Amino acid sequence: MSTPNGVAFYIPGALLLLAGCLKLPALWRSPKDELLRSVCVLLFVAAGVFAVAAVPSIAAINRVTGIPNAAAPVVYAILTAFSGSNLVLIIRWSSGPDEAEQAARWSRRCNWATITVIAAIIGFFALGNAPVERLVDLDTYYASTPFIREMIVLYLIAHTIAAVTMTVLCTRWARVVHGPLRAGLVLIVIGYILNLVYDALKFTAVGARWSGHDLDRLSWPIAPPIAAVSALLIGIGFVLPLLSQRLMNLVSPWRRYYQLQPAWKELRVATQHSINLTRGLWTPIEVRVCQLESDIYDGILTVHPYLDPEVHAFSLVEARKTARTDEDAAVIADASALAHAVIVWTRRTSNQGAVPEEQSNGRPLLSSAVNAAGLVLLSQALSKSPIVRATREAAVLESSTR
Repeated sequence: MSTPNGVAFYIPGALLLLAGCLKLPALWRSPKDELLRSVCVLLFVAAGVFAVAAVPSIAAINRVTGIPNAAAPVVYAILTAFSGSNLVLIIRWSSGPDEAEQAARWSRRCNWATITVIAAIIGFFALGNAPVERLVDLDTYYASTPFIREMIVLYLIAHTIAAVTMTVLCTRWARVVHGPLRAGLVLIVIGYILNLVYDALKFTAVGARWSGHDLDRLSWPIAPPIAAVSALLIGIGFVLPLLSQRLMNLVSPWRRYYQLQPAWKELRVATQHSINLTRGLWTPIEVRVCQLESDIYDGILTVHPYLDPEVHAFSLVEARKTARTDEDAAVIADASALAHAVIVWTRRTSNQGAVPEEQSNGRPLLSSAVNAAGLVLLSQALSKSPIVRATREAAVLESSTR
């Protein structure tokens, strides 16, 4: 029987190992972060699964130890550790701050259960007798051998219990979350459903041996590729939300920077005396965003005396005809009043050469500009709303006729 060269196992294993190494600096900075520690353990154990489950690795372990089939308890132990690390991570991941003590208690129980199963696997192998090396079909070849049989059954039972538990926990959690977290949980659930398929194939092949039949092909070559795909999906499922969050943390400031550009361009004529925080091309994006926000607020304060209540009220009525919510309509009305005020301010300051003092207290307040999210909405309305565009054009036309 020909055996595979292990490349299909080593490549995803190397990728998971790389992902784990990339997490180490963060763990070094935050050594008490239980969730991050669990993620690192999972990634390294998952990489170990691919490393030791490849047929060349199995042969190498047997050769180095000088014990036929010594790789069997090693593979079973690390697969059990992988299942245990998954349970620990999902417990810590899904627990809120108020549940930290309970999560720690259940994590300890999972760890002790995992250690117990691994110790029993090693013990059964030590008590059994498996003199003939079997690289790919040990499960079925020794299905009826005392103690080796118990080792195989114990591993499969523990693996199945972990798969069922993870499938139930992740399915429940996926129903109440959204975005990358839900996508990651769906991948984990799919991975564990494949795990259950793997276990069913193994149980069927071993059970067939007990009844005097031969269904070894279910155990090999069908089952192992399913397990490999399962482990990869589970690893990706755990990493995806964390990478998405990190990516969002990197992208979010840049996204906000570009979203604020319309408001900054609208008001830059009124922000010529704003303090400059930037220092060239190497200025961090956070500083650039702070500069933009500062300029925008300075501009709003400058043109505030020219905010026209009638323009605001008229725009609000028009916006309510098409806006999805009253909040959206209010943003459009604010943007319209602001665009109109900029045109009026520009005309009067160019004619008079100075900015008049603030007039009455009856000017509309730009409620959408009171927080960071509202400022982005205001900026987007300035560039996209047809009502704002019509108000701006009318103000320009009015200014040109005076």
